[in-house]
Amino acid sequence: MAITLRKPQRGLLFHSDRGSQYTSSSFQHLLTRNSITSSMSSVGACLDNAVVERFFGSLKNEWILNVVYLTRDAMKEDVEEYIRYYNHERLHTTLGDLTPLDYEKLQSQVSYSA
Repeated sequence: MAITLRKPQRGLLFHSDRGSQYTSSSFQHLLTRNSITSSMSSVGACLDNAVVERFFGSLKNEWILNVVYLTRDAMKEDVEEYIRYYNHERLHTTLGDLTPLDYEKLQSQVSYSA
């Protein structure tokens, strides 16, 4: 989803924990095919992934805690909707009460004018 939407430049670094979904050969092949470098935290080092851990905590507590999905597709659609909401509408105090999208736009303007 992110590769299709964002079309990242070559050399992007993808940092994750050592979960089986990230260490699998199929996922590693996906990264390689898209010129993305894999980086993994040390075993048991959850603080290495604090931002991602926070995202998944927000997803669970704000969005899906009391939801029962009847199908896998329904769950996938709902999680995709949360990602859109999280990046385009939800204000983040660590970003000065901006959405990630607005913060990214602001940073690119600052970089461009510098």
